[in-house]
Amino acid sequence: MKPPPPNALVNKLVVLTLALLMFAGTLGLGAVWVRQEIFATANRSRATEALLADAGRKLDEMRAQIATAESVAALLQKNDQLRLALVSPRELQVARVAQDPSVELNRKRAAEALFGRPAGAEAFPQFRIVAASYTR
Repeated sequence: MKPPPPNALVNKLVVLTLALLMFAGTLGLGAVWVRQEIFATANRSRATEALLADAGRKLDEMRAQIATAESVAALLQKNDQLRLALVSPRELQVARVAQDPSVELNRKRAAEALFGRPAGAEAFPQFRIVAASYTR
């Protein structure tokens, strides 16, 4: 049996070195790509946060405009401008609510959703039992 040529070991070493360099290069390119994706995602997140902050600011402005338009002074001024001759309600016409009105409205909505009718009608549904028999 003949010994392998002396350059066979060198060839294997060169091939293994090239394979190691290709593997390291692939890992490096993968790391660069992942970093680029992280930066792109961060930029999209930053842009989305800016849009969200802008929408929140516009919503606050709109709420301020609505509060201004619904103020008593603004409503009285519109009443005078449009000559509607509306008067403020008397104390007998005002219903004072002891608890939070949103709780009561949510209860009414839940009753309407569950039973298909307003909550004031009946608290619980009434069922009618019908007995039937089959005879020949």
